[in-house]
Formats: sequence, structure tokens, C-alpha cells
Amino acid sequence: MKKGNIMVECLTTLVLSIVFVFIQAPFQVTLAENLLKRVEIPSSPNPVGSGARALGMGGAFIAIADDATAASWNPGGLTQLETPEISAVGAYFHRTDDNTFGTNPEASGDQSVSNAQLNYLSATYPFSAFDFNMVVSVNFQNLYDFDMSWQLPLNQTLETYSLDQNLDIQQDGSLSAYGLAYSIQVHPSLSFGFTLNLWQNGIYDNKWKRTETSHGTGFDFGDPFVYESNTTDQYTFTGYNANIGILWNITSNFTFGAVFKTPFTADVKREFATRTTQRFSEPAFDSEQAESFTDYGEMDMPMSYGIGLAYRFSDQFTMAADVYRTEWGDYIYRDSKGNKTCPITGLPQGQSDVDATNQVRLGAEYLFISEDFAIPLRAGLFYDPAPAQGSPDTYYGASIGSGIAYKWFVFDVAYQYRFGKNVGQYMLQDFNYAKDVYEHTVYSSIIIHF
Repeated sequence: MKKGNIMVECLTTLVLSIVFVFIQAPFQVTLAENLLKRVEIPSSPNPVGSGARALGMGGAFIAIADDATAASWNPGGLTQLETPEISAVGAYFHRTDDNTFGTNPEASGDQSVSNAQLNYLSATYPFSAFDFNMVVSVNFQNLYDFDMSWQLPLNQTLETYSLDQNLDIQQDGSLSAYGLAYSIQVHPSLSFGFTLNLWQNGIYDNKWKRTETSHGTGFDFGDPFVYESNTTDQYTFTGYNANIGILWNITSNFTFGAVFKTPFTADVKREFATRTTQRFSEPAFDSEQAESFTDYGEMDMPMSYGIGLAYRFSDQFTMAADVYRTEWGDYIYRDSKGNKTCPITGLPQGQSDVDATNQVRLGAEYLFISEDFAIPLRAGLFYDPAPAQGSPDTYYGASIGSGIAYKWFVFDVAYQYRFGKNVGQYMLQDFNYAKDVYEHTVYSSIIIHF
């Protein structure tokens, strides 16, 4: 009899365990797991240049490119520099995601993140050789920001199962490149230049990391349990590419610029670890799942290219316009087994439908010039769509800027406001998700001439 009771108890435990596994199946695709399939770039993913002056003009800088940040915008413009200079750019941003979860309204609401970091650093030296004006420059540029911070409740209920959890998602990191730029004035009205970008660790590590922690309680067939989950997913990124640009002074007042940023394949090391536990009052029903791996894959980064026009109405007043395109359909992550995934959607390459994005940027600068100094007033508007499944998400923005130039010293500051309404719907379709994004960015630049 005793042996029979033990056998019945074992069979009961086995049956309930199998039932438990099948009951859990609908919840294996959680909000966190949806996010883990994607490479989230919360800031603008479009590859643009640096500098407070350019930011103040809405990023319409391809046909101007007349300071050291030209290495990031259009290296063909570097020949406009007449004296050696060093420059540094600091950046601060504050971003708010106003999230809406149609299936889980308790998770809706604002989530914000802020950060300050070095955006650009350069040293530039102009010289002449063989009757040509030339410039060389070394620079550092922080291009992509991955910072995000979400803390939200998430309640899930089925007929015989429920789970109330608090989810904490933290992501940080950035991608930066070290550049060696060269520019030559091949004709009095035409200059050519290139920047070789090395995406390596240095001032900042070239990596991003997402940490997701969940704690909660629930009921399974009326039995209470405690739920815990911890996941870390880290990517380290190395590679190299080039910016190639030309600047053509069509007339003394009218300038045309063009830039091409080459596609490249980066080496990516992924380190993943996850652990999930559910504890019942009866230890026999406890469950634990754990997984960890390190994978060495590759990421295909898309090419991008743009053209710009600038017109100088006088020594004081200039207007500029840029059009820029990035081929996001070529953005692919390939793991060590050869599986190809779209980092934007998290879907296999064959199931993703991501179009290229086309930016439009307009800007103007007016200089108040005195005998000893000059004070600029800048403003800009831009359309800056983000890649998404089906069609790009729509983002707009505006900027203003000013500063002072005194003898060998130049200081600039700029503020940019970027926003998107009802975007990100492709991210978490199981949750009927969308968000409004509000981003505030401040750049400050210092340039010292020698």
C-alpha cells in the first residue's frame, strides 16, 4: 500500500508538472523576450555627424562642413580650415517614452532616461604640398546611444493561471569610432576627402548591454507561487568603414556637398545568460530554467549617403539643406550558425520588411559681427524617420543655437528637440504597443585655433 501511494504521488506530480508546462506556454513570449529579439537603438539610428554648430542648424551641414567636425559630416570640407585647431564636443540628452500597452494598461506611462558624454574630439592640421592645399585630422566620434530605462508592472491572466510582476529593463552602452581624415583641394572650387573610421574600444567601450529583471507572484490552479527572472544580453562590436566626401563651390555663394558612408561587416561577440524560477509551497512543483552562451557573429551595417546645398546670401547670412538616405534593408545580424536576423524587428531576414529612411534637414545661420568678436544665431528643422517593420516611423525635430567667436577661441551651444507620435508599433505587437517619444539634446563645442 505504501509503495502504491508513492507511485500515485509520483504519477500525480508528473501529470501536474506536464500540465504546468503547457499552461506556461502562452507566457513564454513575454515583453522582455520580445525586446531581446531586437537591437534597440533608442536615439536616432541614422548616422549623422557631430558638433554644436551643425546641430543648431538642424543637421544641414553637408554643404557647409567648414570646421573640424567635417570629418564626420563631409571630409571634403576640411580644406576650408586654414589654421591648426583642436575641438571637443560634449552632449547631454533626456528622452521620454510615453508607452501605451493596449493589452496591459497597467504598464502604460512615461519612462525616461538621461545621459551626458563626450560626443566628439579632434585635432586638425592644414598644410600645402605639391601646390595643393591639404588637411589631415584625427578624431573621435560617439555615434550611437543605446541607453534606455523601463520600470513597469505587468499582469498576465489565463483561466487557471495568473502572474503579477514588476519588470525592470535597463540598457546602456554606445558605439564610437576613431577616425583618420585626409582632404585635398584638387581645384580652387573642388575638394575631396575621406575619413577611415575604426570602431574599437577606447574612450568608451564599443558595446551595449541589456539587463532585464522580473519579480512577481501568481497562482497556478489556485496554488500560489513566486516568480523571478534575470537576463543579461551583451554585444561587443568591432569593425571599420570610411566616409567619402566632396565639396564643390559652384559659385562664390553657392556650394554643393556630397558624402557616402560605406557599408561594412562588424565582428560581434554576444554574451547571453538567463535564469527563471517559480517556487511553490510544494517544492515538487518548483521549476527552474537557465541558459547561457557566448556567440561570435557578424553584423552587416548599411551604407548611407547624402547631398547638401548651401547658399551664402552675405558674409552674415547662410542657408543650407540636406537630403540623406540609409539603406536599412541591408542591416543584418548573422550568428555563428549562419542564422540571419533583422536587428530592427528581431525577425528572420526573410520575414522582415524594413525600408530605407530618407532624412530632410533645413538650417540657417546669421552672424552678428563686430571688430573683435562674432555671435551666431542658428536655427533648423528636420524630418528624421526611424526604420521600422513595414514603413519607417515618423520623427520630426527643430533646433536652435548660438555661441561666440573671439580671436582664436570659438564656443558654440545648441539645443535640439526631436519627437515621434504613435511610433514603435512593430516592436511589441502581442501587447498592442505604441509610444510617443520626446527627446531633448544639448551640444556644446569648444574650438581652439593655433
